[in-house]
Amino acid sequence: MTSKFLYQCSDCGRQIPAGEIIYLCPTCSSKQLPDQPPLGVLKVIYDYKALSGLSYNELADKQFLQLLPVDHLNSFPNLRIGQTPLYEINALDGKSHDFELYLKDDSQNPTFSFKDRASALVSAFARENGIETIVAASTGNAGSSLAGICASQGQKAVIFVPATAPKAKLTQIMMYGARLVPVAGNYDQAFDLSIEATKRFGWYNRNTAYNPLTIEGKKTVSFEIFGQLKMNIPDFIFVPVGDGVIISGVYKGFEDLMQLGIIERMPVVVAVQAAGSSNLVANLDQEKFQVTPSDTLADSISVDIPRNFNMAAAYLSKYHGLAVTVSDDAILSASSILARNTGIFTEPASAAAFAGFLDFKNRFLIPKASTNVVLLTGSGLKDLNAVQPLFDIPLPVTPDICSVEKFLKGE
Repeated sequence: MTSKFLYQCSDCGRQIPAGEIIYLCPTCSSKQLPDQPPLGVLKVIYDYKALSGLSYNELADKQFLQLLPVDHLNSFPNLRIGQTPLYEINALDGKSHDFELYLKDDSQNPTFSFKDRASALVSAFARENGIETIVAASTGNAGSSLAGICASQGQKAVIFVPATAPKAKLTQIMMYGARLVPVAGNYDQAFDLSIEATKRFGWYNRNTAYNPLTIEGKKTVSFEIFGQLKMNIPDFIFVPVGDGVIISGVYKGFEDLMQLGIIERMPVVVAVQAAGSSNLVANLDQEKFQVTPSDTLADSISVDIPRNFNMAAAYLSKYHGLAVTVSDDAILSASSILARNTGIFTEPASAAAFAGFLDFKNRFLIPKASTNVVLLTGSGLKDLNAVQPLFDIPLPVTPDICSVEKFLKGE
C-alpha cells in the first residue's frame, strides 16, 4: 500500500498512517450517536511541502498523480474519466448577461455521472492492493458508476439500492453485470446495510464519505476547472448537494492547490439543495443535527442524514461558502431552461445546481463581470419519469401532409 499520504480526522485532527485500509477515525467513530451524521470522516493529506515546487502544468502532465492516493496511472480504468467539457453560455432565452457563465458537464463521463471520478479512484486503489470485490450503497448514480467501472477493470461490484431507485439506473447496474441488492427502505438504510455486509464478507466499501478516497476522486473536477479557465479561479461555483461529498471534493481540490501555493484564494462555493431534502443546509447553524424526512424528485441528492455533513459544514464555514434551497418546481423549470438553451439534458439532482444559479441571478446576487461555474453532475436520461410533468407527448398524425399541416397549426 502506498505511503505517499496520511489520513487526518476531520473532527479531532488526528493523523493516521495509510498502512492499512481504514474508513473512519476509530476514536471519533466510537462516539457515534444514532440519527446523527458520521463522526470521524477522514481527509487524505499529502506532503505538500515536498510538492510545493511543482507547477500546475507539471501536475497536469502526470494527471495529478502526485495528489492522488495511488501510485500508477495504469491502475485506472482504460476509460476517459473526467476531462469533461466546460461550456461558456453567453445568453439564456435570448438575453445576454453581464457576467461569465460556464457549465461543467460531468454527464460526459463513461456512466454519465460525476460519480465516475470517485469510482475510478476507488477501483484503482483496489487494483493496486489486490482487492476483487467492491460494495456500495446508492440511490442509483454511484451504484451504476461503480458497476461500470468495475466491469472495465474485471472487478466484482455489489450494489445496495433503495427499491424505489429510478429504473434506468437499476438497468445500468444490471447491464454492467454487478450484483444488485434492492432494499425495502431508503438510502440511509441501504447505506447502513452495505456497511454491515462489508464487515461480514470482507468486501472493500466505496460508500460516499465512509471511504475517504471518494472525496479524492471528486476533487479532480476543481483541478480541471482551474485549467480550463486558463488558470483562473471562478468567483462562484454552484454545486448540487446531498451527502456533502461532491462539495467537499470541490473544496479539497482547490485547497490542495492552495497548499501548493498555486492559487491564493478560494472561490465562493454555493451549496444547492432541494427544499424537500435540505438536511445539510438546514443544519449548518444548528447546535444539534435534526433530521427532516426527505421528499423530492431529485433522488440523487435525497438524503436524510448527510454522510459528510461535518466536513462539508466545516469547509463552508472556513471558506465562507453560501447555501440555498430550491423547490422541485424550480428544479424542473431549471432543467427545461437548461435543455432548450444549451442542448444539455441533465437529471433533477444536477439541475438543482442550475436552479440555484437562476435563484441567485433572479435576486441580482451575481456580480457584474464575475465568473460563474455550474456543476452538472448527471444525465437526464438517468431519470426520464421525473421530467414527464413538463410536457405531453403529442398524439400521432395520420401519414399525409394535410394532417401534418393541421397538426402544426394546432388544429
